[in-house]
Parts: sequence; C-alpha cells; structure tokens
Amino acid sequence: MSSDPAPKPLESPCRRQCCLDEHEQCLGCGRTLQEILDWGAADNARRRLICLAAEQRLRERKRGR
Repeated sequence: MSSDPAPKPLESPCRRQCCLDEHEQCLGCGRTLQEILDWGAADNARRRLICLAAEQRLRERKRGR
C-alpha cells in the first residue's frame, strides 16, 4: 500500500515590492496584511483563495478603483 506524497505548498505570490496602502493591502502582491500573516499556516486551498482575492485587488487598483 503506497501513500501519495503530500502536495507541494503553493509558493508565496510576494513580488518583493512590499508596501502597504491605507487599507493594509500590499501594493506588490495585492494581499492584505492579515493574508500575509496567515500565509505560512494556510493550506493550499486557502492559499488559492488568497491568491485569487489578491489578483482581483490588483486588477481593481490598475483600473483605478
């Protein structure tokens, strides 16, 4: 009986352009401060949700919202 290896954790979307705005959102990757703090303990499902939300924030910022 072989067990499947644990899935590799998703890598951080950090772009090394860390700077939080007035809403505590990173201007580089789009994550909130809380999402950045939660990242290390998050499973892949939570990390995917964080990345999707961060990408949406970056798109909205680009559109000037």
